[in-house]
Amino acid sequence: MAHRIGIRREDKNIWERRVPLTPRHVGELARQGIPVAVQPSDIRAFSDDAYRQAGADVTEDLSDCPIVFAVKEIPIPFFRPGGAYVYFAHVIKGQPYNMPMLAKLLELGCTLIDYERVVDDKNRRLVFFGRHAGLAGMIDSLWALGKRLTREGHETAFASIEPAHAYENLEAAKQAVARAGEQLAKDGLPDALVPAVFGFAGYGNVSRGAQEVFDLLPHTEITPDELLATGGGNSRHELVKTVFYEKHMVRPRQAGHAFDLQDYYDHPERYEGDFARFAPHLTVLVNCIYWTQKYPRLLSRKTLQDLWAGGTPRLRVIGDVSCDVEGAVACTLKCTGTGDPVFVYRVEDDRAVMGTDEDPASGPVVLAVDNLPCELPVESSGDFGDALMPYVPALAEADLSKPFAELGLPAPLKRAVITHRGELTPEYGYLKEKLESPHGGPS
Repeated sequence: MAHRIGIRREDKNIWERRVPLTPRHVGELARQGIPVAVQPSDIRAFSDDAYRQAGADVTEDLSDCPIVFAVKEIPIPFFRPGGAYVYFAHVIKGQPYNMPMLAKLLELGCTLIDYERVVDDKNRRLVFFGRHAGLAGMIDSLWALGKRLTREGHETAFASIEPAHAYENLEAAKQAVARAGEQLAKDGLPDALVPAVFGFAGYGNVSRGAQEVFDLLPHTEITPDELLATGGGNSRHELVKTVFYEKHMVRPRQAGHAFDLQDYYDHPERYEGDFARFAPHLTVLVNCIYWTQKYPRLLSRKTLQDLWAGGTPRLRVIGDVSCDVEGAVACTLKCTGTGDPVFVYRVEDDRAVMGTDEDPASGPVVLAVDNLPCELPVESSGDFGDALMPYVPALAEADLSKPFAELGLPAPLKRAVITHRGELTPEYGYLKEKLESPHGGPS
């Protein structure tokens, strides 16, 4: 018999309007005999009534739901002994700010299933918002470029583009970008901005989403090697696009060794960053790569210092869609929010000044919103729920009281179980050290 599942309302901030399962998904579950309870919300992209009409019980109390779904981190007071929770926990890198949350889950004997680790046997994520992070991140980066160029005194088509959240839906945003593209093709760019080169670091779901928006603009695509050889050309009526793969971003430390992708994944310490050679040619950098500390940085402070040492370079905007603080992009000094999404990174004194009004000669505009998909809540929730739905019945019917080794969950779900009945599962035992560190959870 299926358990009643719960959907917690999101309350991280006023912009977080997404849901893990939409009313459409809840209706499908109801037809399968799986009862759903949903907490009420005044800001969610889908109304309480839409959930009621789909067959859900809209109630504050989810205490009779053995499994609760959410999107973002769940506050510690919400957890109850023995409960199971499915959400983006942001703990698998040992993130210090979430170690107290993980410690509480263990203390209460809870089960944690992290969407980020619902992967296939090749470690490819199966449930994600990545495409919509790229879509929103590209829209916002174009808006930021318009602001920066206006600050420089340039009139361009980019000035008509608003941030993603300002549009009624994704289609309206795309139409606005397409109109800007038509104006760009007609009026062209000021000579000082030619060529306008957009570089996309990475080629996965996030990058594909960003390119989906960019491709609405008139452009020509070249390889990174062609960018080095030509500088991007001299067209005033179209932009230049280039996509960077790992082989462009790093090089072997040992002279005479050729780049090998699998070797890089297995032994990143054998490689060093090699992206600085491309930076002088870029107008906008859109960072879409997955990064951890074992990998070389994409854009270092030194690269930025060298760029600005020669005067104001071409680089205007860094759309750090991946948004790892002081990670792949060293000048992402902090995360921003949808209401105040960008800052100017002052290269000389290594600090962030919110907004776009700072002197353009001081450094690039950096977009660093850490939950970009919330700017397209209807579309992102729909696609996310479509990916999640195949796994919901198995969770609703699972006997989570069994030992981890005996859990009859589909393999992708079982890989995502971080804690079970108050213990770290074997794959995540390394987090014990993070929990015991001075910045981790309670001892």
